[in-house]
Amino acid sequence: MTIPSTLTVTELTTNIRTSLERTFSDIWVQGEVSNLRVPSSGHMYFTLKDTKSQIRAVLFRRPAMLLRFALDNGLDVIVRGRVTVYEPRGDYQILVDAIEPFGVGALQLAYEQLKEKLGKEGLFDPSRKQPLPFLPERVGIITSQTGAALRDILTVLHRRCPIISVVLYPVAVQGEGAASQIAEAIRRCDRQGEVDVMIVGRGGGSLEDLWSFNEESVVRAIAEARVPVVSAVGHEIDITLSDFAADYRAPTPSAAAEAVAPVLEDLREGIQIHKERIWQNMQNQLRAIRHRIHATYRALPDPRYILQMRVQRVDDLDRRLTLAMNNLQLTRRPKVMALSSALMQSSPLQSIQRTSLIVQQFRAQINRAMPAMVASKRQQFRVVAASLQTLNPLAILSRGYSVLERQPGGEIVRSCTQVQPGNRVRARLADGALDCLIEQIDPPAHP
Repeated sequence: MTIPSTLTVTELTTNIRTSLERTFSDIWVQGEVSNLRVPSSGHMYFTLKDTKSQIRAVLFRRPAMLLRFALDNGLDVIVRGRVTVYEPRGDYQILVDAIEPFGVGALQLAYEQLKEKLGKEGLFDPSRKQPLPFLPERVGIITSQTGAALRDILTVLHRRCPIISVVLYPVAVQGEGAASQIAEAIRRCDRQGEVDVMIVGRGGGSLEDLWSFNEESVVRAIAEARVPVVSAVGHEIDITLSDFAADYRAPTPSAAAEAVAPVLEDLREGIQIHKERIWQNMQNQLRAIRHRIHATYRALPDPRYILQMRVQRVDDLDRRLTLAMNNLQLTRRPKVMALSSALMQSSPLQSIQRTSLIVQQFRAQINRAMPAMVASKRQQFRVVAASLQTLNPLAILSRGYSVLERQPGGEIVRSCTQVQPGNRVRARLADGALDCLIEQIDPPAHP
């Protein structure tokens, strides 16, 4: 039996891959995304399935970075790519070159996804929005310096309030890099703090043309700005995410200028009207006050009459006071005399005189008793001094006695048992001291 030529597994797999890639080199497939996995490499691995079948799909990092929407499980998409075989496992799969959401455009889906994300973060919360200044001194404009939007804004500002200054931050409003320019201009304008309000926008266009104002970097820059921001993108029917984040959404650039700039002539007329009203109110109040003053003056009594009555009252009180003082003096004079006599009896001068006499008598007594007392005390002192002299150790030493002190230490030697031959002692005499060396100790003599 002849054995036909055989293929290795690798050869068979390679032939299948070549055949598949040749047959399905550029196809569009619709399905639902599931089992999405995005490792650190940035490649996207997922399964594309319908109700009956499924196929593996791979979207490498470079085309994945160009996606305008977030790929997620459960999303119904249309993919464009080619079928191939992953030889190590023998699995066939689609290498995806492009993905579009099924039933809705990629930009629209990206718009809805980003709107939901930023809305959950609170960037569109009405409580975050700031009021526009009533009369700004300087307006910042972030737009293309060659676009019609800038001309419309400047025309309206000059017509309504020519005293407002303008600071232009020119940027690209569409195309690659436009979003980063717009976001940076917003942050720079806010950081410099030279304007009271800023207008961010451009003229009308397609969704693709306006897409820079839907980019996350631009929306976050608007939401973070401390200076109030007016969004003026496209026409009235165009709504971008910048409109939701801005403090005020203007349907057109011209409407944005009208929102930030009041009509100067209207302000002047209003000021004049208020001035006239204030002046009229002041005149009315002055007239009313003058009328009340006159009415009050007429109701008051004559000041001269009031003064005369007060003078008469003072004279009457003076007369009554004089009479009361005289009566008090007459009724209190006997008591005063009695108190004066008693006071003289207890006068401090008389007490001092009596005390002085007693002191003189006591001093005389002391002078008479002092000599005898001094003589007695002197005799007592002589007796005590003689007794002390007999007890004075120096007096005893002067009679030939001495005091032995053991050396070193100064311990008094009272017995022969306290020393031994060879010890040194000091003998204290009445007129000095002797240092001695003990050579022999004799026994005590018995009577």
